[in-house]
Amino acid sequence: MTSNLFEINFDKNITKSTNELGMREMQARVYEHRNAQYLLVKAPPASGKSRALMFVSLDKLHHQGIRKVIIAVPERSIGKSFRTTNLTQYGFYWDWVVLDENNLTIGSGDKSKVKKFISFMNSTSPSDKIMIVTHSTLRYAFESLDDAKFDDTLVAIDEFHHVSRDDNSVLGNALRSIMANSTAHIIAMTGSYFRGDSVQILEPADEEKFDKVTYTYYEQLEGYRYLKSFAMGYKFYRGKYTDALDQVIDITKKTIIHIPNVNSGESTKDKYAEVDEILDYIVGDGTFIHNEHGIYEIERTDGKRLLVADLVNEEGRDKVTEYLASITDNITDLNKLDIIIALGMAKEGFDWPFAEYALTIGYRNSLTEVIQIIGRVTRDSANKTHAQFTNLIAQPDAQDDEVLYAVNNIMKAISASLLMEQVLAPVYTFRPKDDNPDRGPGEIVVKGLNPINTTERTKKIIEQDMADLKSSILQSPEIQNAIVSGSDAKMINQTLIPRVIVERYPGLEDEEIETIRQHAVASINIAASETSRSEDGSREIIKMADRFINIDELEIDLIDQVNPFQRAYEVLSRDINAPTLRFIRDYLDKNKYTFTENQLKKAFIDAKIFKKENGRNPQRNSSDESERYMAFALLRLAELKKEREANASE
Repeated sequence: MTSNLFEINFDKNITKSTNELGMREMQARVYEHRNAQYLLVKAPPASGKSRALMFVSLDKLHHQGIRKVIIAVPERSIGKSFRTTNLTQYGFYWDWVVLDENNLTIGSGDKSKVKKFISFMNSTSPSDKIMIVTHSTLRYAFESLDDAKFDDTLVAIDEFHHVSRDDNSVLGNALRSIMANSTAHIIAMTGSYFRGDSVQILEPADEEKFDKVTYTYYEQLEGYRYLKSFAMGYKFYRGKYTDALDQVIDITKKTIIHIPNVNSGESTKDKYAEVDEILDYIVGDGTFIHNEHGIYEIERTDGKRLLVADLVNEEGRDKVTEYLASITDNITDLNKLDIIIALGMAKEGFDWPFAEYALTIGYRNSLTEVIQIIGRVTRDSANKTHAQFTNLIAQPDAQDDEVLYAVNNIMKAISASLLMEQVLAPVYTFRPKDDNPDRGPGEIVVKGLNPINTTERTKKIIEQDMADLKSSILQSPEIQNAIVSGSDAKMINQTLIPRVIVERYPGLEDEEIETIRQHAVASINIAASETSRSEDGSREIIKMADRFINIDELEIDLIDQVNPFQRAYEVLSRDINAPTLRFIRDYLDKNKYTFTENQLKKAFIDAKIFKKENGRNPQRNSSDESERYMAFALLRLAELKKEREANASE
């Protein structure tokens, strides 16, 4: 049985339409920032970022002195999102027209594409305005061009999380050089702009130059016509994951199955055999053929017919991807495919609107990867009202040689679930309590809260960067450890969170740090609290720290006393199961102190005296430091005893 970490349901009566220019809400929000030289758009997969880019690019070409537009995508398959599009029929001023020869995501031959790109940059033809390239083509071409060639050019980078500030990132270095040495405009777009996977994407000083538009999963799904709920869950297995397929595969749903990386602990090291076992389960006692498109046509004994695409096997993959590219979002194409089996493909930028179930096998180190996979099933389509992400993961075992690796990945999974809870939460704004009793939509008044406009930098971080800041907080290893070990709420809120802010935004004054901290804690806390109406139905109340509080009586001092992560932790403690969480907690706890042999001997004697005097063993959560020290020493001694027993048995 699969257990959901959480499920979000959306208002079935809300459906948002396009405006008079043919723009969705997110696209209109981006268009308001069309005059920005540097613009960062953070929105979920399938939210319409490609068309938003078209709207802004055309305005820059016609009104802002931009001569050329370059769109860089990480994979060739994503290039189709930017092909010629009729926009005027929906109310916009101009159509988006890309010459066939300027779409370098079609065909092969990297060297010839670099030459075409350089020729495009040197061209003075008035019709030679827009080019679509891969990230790699842009990287190679940049090495042959002076930065000045990018003057009056818009460089738009899709899936911006591929860029890195790391010295080895050619694309990251190219971007920094273009920003420093040309008049180029930059638009960066991503659905996965989260910290914690690797090196930060931009230097803080460069990132602050960007105007930012953030559109959350909550906002996107709330406006959907068909899709009204999303759930994220897990299932543990023991032994081989292929033995648990019957518990997680649902042949009635349009499904994308991602098998584990061949270098991971979950992999059998034979990816082709794994695909065969998955196919055997799907086929059952039925029959199948391989059709001319490379798709498996399956006829089961229960009468069900299924079409399955295998993207793991290299042989015939080109035919399969060509077939997948031919499937449109028209409901008439619904029965052209049922299941996809993939390894590294069918993640970011992959478009199969009918997909409703993402089954991911094995731990994922990258939160970006998790978000991208989820994005494959959260497109609105008439065939589904619910989308599901399920992670099939190995059950941790204290005797397992790879237990440290497993614990590390479970912590990342916890972080991912916390992050998704925030991504899917409604957005609130906060203001200090003043003489004006009225609250605007989504506005919460907090007594003692610092105003956001103490400085321009503070205002910009709170208004434009709060989603990224919260994800950095949620992914901080120090805060993750504090969450699982049940640390004091004030310590998390007033000590650990400011450390994340200082690391992310160096050079802030103390007052700026405190203002940003207050708003971050309030935002995380309110999003994690249960909200409802009071008995007279007129005022909202929230449940924080087991207390119901009138939302008009909130104080920052009260908020600081509440662990903003406690609700999510309690959900995980209940659903993942107590032994697993206890094991994780013990593992984290035993590393809090380093003991010598003599220190352990003395602590053991002190603990015996403590028990004699108090009638109990020392507690790890005690407010007394010496008691905590003895408790952790006992934990380490228990660990050493297990190790000796294991060695003796060998």
